[in-house]
Amino acid sequence: MGLLEFNKLPINTLVGADWKTFKAITNGRQIDPAYKSKYHLTKAVCRLLSTLAPIQEKRYNKLLANQEMEHDPVFILGHWRSGTTFVHNVFSCDKHFGYNTTYQTVFPHLMMWGQPFFKKNMSWLMPDKRPTDNMELAVDLPQEEEFALANMMPYTYYNFWFLPKYQQEYADRYLLFNEISQEELDVFEDVFKKLIKISLWNTKGTQFLSKNPPHTGRVKELVKMFPNAKFVYLMRNPYTVFESTRSFFTNTIQPLKLQDISNEELEKNILSIYSKLYHKYEADKAFIPEGNLVEIKFEDFEADALGMTESIYKKLSIPGFEEAKVDIEKYVGGKKGYKKNKYKYDDRTIQLVQENWDFALKQWDYKL
Repeated sequence: MGLLEFNKLPINTLVGADWKTFKAITNGRQIDPAYKSKYHLTKAVCRLLSTLAPIQEKRYNKLLANQEMEHDPVFILGHWRSGTTFVHNVFSCDKHFGYNTTYQTVFPHLMMWGQPFFKKNMSWLMPDKRPTDNMELAVDLPQEEEFALANMMPYTYYNFWFLPKYQQEYADRYLLFNEISQEELDVFEDVFKKLIKISLWNTKGTQFLSKNPPHTGRVKELVKMFPNAKFVYLMRNPYTVFESTRSFFTNTIQPLKLQDISNEELEKNILSIYSKLYHKYEADKAFIPEGNLVEIKFEDFEADALGMTESIYKKLSIPGFEEAKVDIEKYVGGKKGYKKNKYKYDDRTIQLVQENWDFALKQWDYKL
């Protein structure tokens, strides 16, 4: 159990941003009065820690900048709460994979210098379970990389956690890449490749394993960056996804936001952005070369994680399953007693999903 409760953090994750990124995200944006103290404390800690970023930059340039990646990444895609975390944790049992860690999401500039000290303190402070679903939290566990990217550049969707009044704007520009400029896109490519190289160096992997829901809207760009990348796309019962996403976003945004947003507005955004993300993926998956994409229902994976993992490895020609099988089997076996949140769909939820996400219900044949 961490020293601090997640929903009472006096700072937010922007403490780990470099100073240039922090200023670019927050300059000209309204900070609501209730969050002024959090903003100023986060800003002060960020300003202090960002003075250490040049140390890593020198080491990165010396050790990693000119290294070529041995393999293109494996991307686990799907809307938030579609089971991507569980699949990510299963695949990460394979030691040939490297990944972004929880520590790296907050302190991407303190990876190649000072990590033991800062990681120890982060571990001491943070809770040991996610407040929304009881999944384990630890500094070295695999984590989605969008928070890390948000601390490395201002061009990410996760700016909405801090500035939720601009959620739709961030979605169109940095989640779907519909309105992103070429200059911003170039920065995204450079920063993402840098994050991958540091992640592989840190975890001693040879192939990057990505679990990042925002990448679901970036498939075309990802294929351009990594022509032989492999993709695993997860679909889950939309009724469950809606209920779970609403709970997750409503709770997670509390310690991060610097602006108020009503639960009604957040719900409206969830309904809208799910649709946009779904259709963007459906349009762009045609760019994925044949044999590099597997689409599955999470319910099927959950029912037979080991067998489905083996099948995905074979379909995507990913090496190493036999070597990783024992570790995967051990992890999956340890989750058999895991208690998931149970959802009961009220009439309003059923109506909202059927009115807004009927296309997903029909395509994947989901029923109540």
